[in-house]
Formats: sequence, C-alpha cells, structure tokens
Amino acid sequence: ATVRQLAAARRQLSDAKRDADQANEANERAQRELALMLKLDDGRDREPPAWTRKTPKAGKKHGTPWLLLSDLHLDEVVQPAEIGGVNAYNRKIAEHRLQATFTNAVDICRTYWSGIEYDGIVCALGGDNYSGDIHDELTQTNEDTILGSILHWTDRMASGIAMLADEFGKVHVPVVVGNHSRRSRKPRSKFRARDNFDWFTGHLLARQFAHDKRVTFDVAESADTTVDAYNRKVCLTHGDQTRGGGGIGGIWPPLMRLDARKRQRANAIGQPYDLLVMGHWHQLTWGPSFIVNGSLKGYDEYAKMGGFGYEPPRQALAIVTPERGIVQQMPVYA
Repeated sequence: ATVRQLAAARRQLSDAKRDADQANEANERAQRELALMLKLDDGRDREPPAWTRKTPKAGKKHGTPWLLLSDLHLDEVVQPAEIGGVNAYNRKIAEHRLQATFTNAVDICRTYWSGIEYDGIVCALGGDNYSGDIHDELTQTNEDTILGSILHWTDRMASGIAMLADEFGKVHVPVVVGNHSRRSRKPRSKFRARDNFDWFTGHLLARQFAHDKRVTFDVAESADTTVDAYNRKVCLTHGDQTRGGGGIGGIWPPLMRLDARKRQRANAIGQPYDLLVMGHWHQLTWGPSFIVNGSLKGYDEYAKMGGFGYEPPRQALAIVTPERGIVQQMPVYA
C-alpha cells in the first residue's frame, strides 16, 4: 500500500508541475501581448479635429457623411449548410464585402447624395472587428488565430480608409471596442479598452496614418467616445451594455433603456449628446435618437438557433448637415 501511495503521490506531483508550467507559459504570453499593446499608446488624448465641428460659411450646401463599421467579425466562418444556405462567410467573402462597403459608401455619396459639398467623412469603428476566441467553437472554426487575423486585416482596413481620404480629403476615425474582441473570457470593466484587440487595431491603423494629415484617429480608452458633428455631439459605443431584446418588443426596449441611462449620466456630468451610435445587435435600425448598425457577417448559426430575423450583410451610412443634423440615412449593402 505504501508503494502504491508513493506512486500516486508522484503522479499527482508531476501533474501539478505540468499544470503550473502551462499556467506560467500562458501568463508570460499574456504579459508579452499586453506589453506590446501598451507600447502602442503614447498616453495623449486625441481630440476630434477642428473640421468636424466647424460650421461652413453660407453658400453651398455642406455635409459630412458618417460611415459606421462595426460587427465585421472578420475571419469567422459561417457554413451555409448549417443555416439553410441563406448566407456564407469566410476570409475571402469578408474581403469582398469589406471592399464593397467602402466603394458602395463612396458611390452613394457621389451618386445618390449629389449637390452637397462634403467637408470630410467620419468612419466610425464601432467594435467587434473580429469574432475572437472567447468561445471554444470560435477557436475551433475561425480562419486564423486572433493575432494572425490582425496581421491580415489591418492593411486591408487601412486601404479602405486611404480610399476615403482620397475621395473626401479628410477622414476622422473614432474607435470603440466591442465584446467579441476582448482577450478575457468574461467581460471586464477595468482595462476594458486596453485589453481588447479592437483597441489594438485602432492604434495600429493610427500608426499607419501617422504621417498622413488627412486622417485622424480617436481610439477611446473607455467604452464610449464623443465626436463633434458641427454644432451637435454624437456618442459612439458598441451597444453591449444592456441585455434583453428577445420579447415581443424586440430590440427596442433594451435600446431605449441604454439610451436613457447614457443620456441621464451624460447630462449629469455636463457632457450631453444629441445622437447615440452603436453596433452589437446586428440589426440595422434608425431610431429617433440613435442608430444601430448591421453586420458584415450577416445571418449566422447563432441567429438561426436563437430564432432571430434574417438580415443581409450591411452597414449604416448617414449624412450630417450643420443646419439639420442627420438629413439622409441609407444602408450600405455589402
């Protein structure tokens, strides 16, 4: 019995050492990744550029388009056989859809919204650029690791932003983080932005355009950021700070609660906003005081299992004028 007990104790000790080595390796890897992320930030607040709040002189009709890019879920794979063949998604399809979003947004502004002199364009990154690996099924089915995805997609996103700069002369890119691109399994409050790969991607893009004065970035350190829109304020957030949406009222009750809570807090601290812009819900919705974006991924297995309504892959585009605020809204089909 003593020999068996000794052998069992040795096996337990060996297992404990193996587990400790694996935990130490994971911790060191996490520390290296976080150190790399922290090096990207210079610690300075980035104020929105003056042109986003400058009121043009009387004469020609001026406006600023707002293109919302959120819930791209890049490198997630959606199998058509699992959702009745109504959609498919992978890296190749996502490349086509991302390019189509940029080119179609330009086409809408130049063809459908003619007769307006554009002062620039705001390209808001509203989070969930990647599906990430917060669920085991995503880790098993994604096209690449999260770091591989960042390496692949940052240049392609930069190409789209550069095209907007060529077309509109000036581009402002506010960035907030989503829930899917976080590094932790559970959502967190502290270091919510800095521990998220959407934040990391925002800083990588900002570095790529560091010498291009046409393009400015505001990579938020919190869940929200506020952008000037002439004499109005727009609050950009991801939209995952509320729950619900499965009842007869759909997503409207949680959206109204989220907007009401945020407005109450913003007014209490003297930072009111006029319009709330968000993603997360994958249902393009034009509310009375908010805009909810669609998704680039489109219908997926999660939506089918949840019994959610079908929606094609699309993103939101709106034009803001000094006189009236938002005067035109149009989906950009990908």
